[in-house]
Order: sequence, then structure tokens, then C-alpha cells
Amino acid sequence: MNRIRWDRVGRVALLCVLVAIVGLYVGPARSYWTARGESARKSAEVARLEHEHARLTARRKALTTPATLAAEARKLGYVMPGEKAYVIEDLPKG
Repeated sequence: MNRIRWDRVGRVALLCVLVAIVGLYVGPARSYWTARGESARKSAEVARLEHEHARLTARRKALTTPATLAAEARKLGYVMPGEKAYVIEDLPKG
């Protein structure tokens, strides 16, 4: 007659419980690591946007001075009243 070895049954049951507990922790752990990665990406994007905001704020402040406005207008091809504009074509490159 086969006897039931209760010590082995207990070990197998404990092993099943341990596997079940580990299985319950896998989902939340994966979510945690995904959230950490997303948080790092968002933090990098926020830093980049803050840098761009500072650059644009400085540019806006610079564009309020008359000298900067005149320089930007000249880049666009505008001339001051009384000046003559000349266009020189076919210049050698370099």
C-alpha cells in the first residue's frame, strides 16, 4: 500500500503558494518600472522645454531694443527710409 508522504505534500503546497505570491508581485513591479521610465522621459522633456522657454524669453526681451529690431529687419531685406537697396547677383560661392 502506498503511503502519503505528508512532508512532500507540504513542500509542494508551500512551493505553489510561493509561486502564486511571486506571480502577484510581477504585474505591479512591471508597472512600477514602466512608470519610472516614463517619469524619467517626462522629466527630460520638461528640462528641455524649460531651456527653450528661457531662450525664447531672452529672445523676446532682445527684440524689444531698437538696435536688435533694426538688425533683424536688415536680415529680412528692409532698408531705412532714404536708403537705397542693392541686390548683387552671381557672386562666387565661398
